[in-house]
Amino acid sequence: MLGLKLPTDPRWVNIVEKNIEEILTDHAYCEQKAASMAISMIIGFPEKPELVNAMIALAREEMGHFKMVHDKITSRGWVLGRERKDFYVLELIKFFPKGGSRNTHLIHKLLYAALIEARSCERFHLLSENIQDDELSKFYKDLMVSEANHYTMFLKFARQYGNKEKVDQKWQDLLDYEAEIMKNLGTTETMHG
Repeated sequence: MLGLKLPTDPRWVNIVEKNIEEILTDHAYCEQKAASMAISMIIGFPEKPELVNAMIALAREEMGHFKMVHDKITSRGWVLGRERKDFYVLELIKFFPKGGSRNTHLIHKLLYAALIEARSCERFHLLSENIQDDELSKFYKDLMVSEANHYTMFLKFARQYGNKEKVDQKWQDLLDYEAEIMKNLGTTETMHG
């Protein structure tokens, strides 16, 4: 369904289970960054009303998720830790060359967002099925559905604003590149790492 070329090693869940506080902090910031990205699309492409409306809804939803994760952190007697770098995203956004038209830039942003959401969905699925913490298992199952909807929304917009065949080729190339990145990740208690 997600089209990912390299699935996450299920042993990643074992790392997460030993570091619940860390994964929740990283997850909280992922939600905050997703909301910020939606806002940046509104600012960057205000002339696209359908996209703007979708990004307004997404920003609200992602901040709602941030609150939900933050509530999980505080209910366990912890506090939100410091933000950390997302090496997965930093590597991913190196794929497409800089420059080009505004529309090309938008398509690239949409494809990056789709892939980040797809990988998040895959990780949430792994957690929902394998984590021993029943509360978090249910929590991640519920979030998984949202992430799948986000992934398809971003792909739909990329295809809408660009040539479908070219967009689909870029998507496949990005999936191949992401698989190479993932070969070196999956060993830390971060949502994407």
